Amino acid sequence: MLKKRNENRLLKLVRTTAVAAVLAGNAVLGTAMPAAADSAPAVPDYEVKLFMDPSVVLDSNHELKSSVRDYFGMPSSKTKISVEYLDTDDLDINKEGWDVRVRKLENYDDDEFELTYKMRYPIVDGNIDAALAQAAEDGFDADEDDYEAQVDWGYQKQTLSFSNKKTVSHDGYDGMDNLDEDDAIEEAIDHAPGKFEDWNGSNWGTDLLDDADKKGPVDGKRWTGEWNGREIDVEVYAIIQEDGSGYDYIVEASFKTDTRIEAAADHDLLQSDLTEEGWFLPTDELKTNMILNRY
Repeated sequence: MLKKRNENRLLKLVRTTAVAAVLAGNAVLGTAMPAAADSAPAVPDYEVKLFMDPSVVLDSNHELKSSVRDYFGMPSSKTKISVEYLDTDDLDINKEGWDVRVRKLENYDDDEFELTYKMRYPIVDGNIDAALAQAAEDGFDADEDDYEAQVDWGYQKQTLSFSNKKTVSHDGYDGMDNLDEDDAIEEAIDHAPGKFEDWNGSNWGTDLLDDADKKGPVDGKRWTGEWNGREIDVEVYAIIQEDGSGYDYIVEASFKTDTRIEAAADHDLLQSDLTEEGWFLPTDELKTNMILNRY
């Protein structure tokens, strides 16, 4: 461990299950709960994330098959991604709901990196409003300007997250090289936002970062196309297997939308379409946790 350092088909479904669920107060869409009197809840956007079977949709080079790309109108070109996380050996940051991520994308400058501090709240039984109310009590409310609120909507699981993203520059890197451990921790400490830094007391976050290790980097690639009139991404990540003998490949299809009704309707529609093509993997992969536990 390192020592101390210095810091249209939408309407069709809406008319059916989605709208009916809203009117009936279906838990999938969340049951409204009052926020604290002095803190209105944040208004999130939504990202639907469904997984595809890598044994079916990837070729021998672990690239998306042309049939999948053609289905989504995707070019053969892709964007390379490198991602890594920072946490202690005991994952003390993650245990409190926080993640600290460093990401490098192919279209960034050589010395440019994306640093994200993310707080997550589990959504129980589809009750999004309960999670929003809890977050508001913690200060992640409608007046919070430094964090973006989002609901990640998976196969059966939903998570509310608040992300603070920063672009940082650090000399001495080329191409897709991500930050080494010392530089990553230095940048994460230097740019730590107040809520993360003092979450469980003064300097809680930065003290833990000072004792953190780098988890990764993990290589990924992203193809962008269109589905149901929406921009959709398919990302592929190679995550080392638990025994270190090879890699597990994670294939994630995702799109973003502003409203809960649209997210619910198109979540079901995308799942149906992927199932019809024989590509759907009925699971909620915990990509972040896989990386934290295997590196």
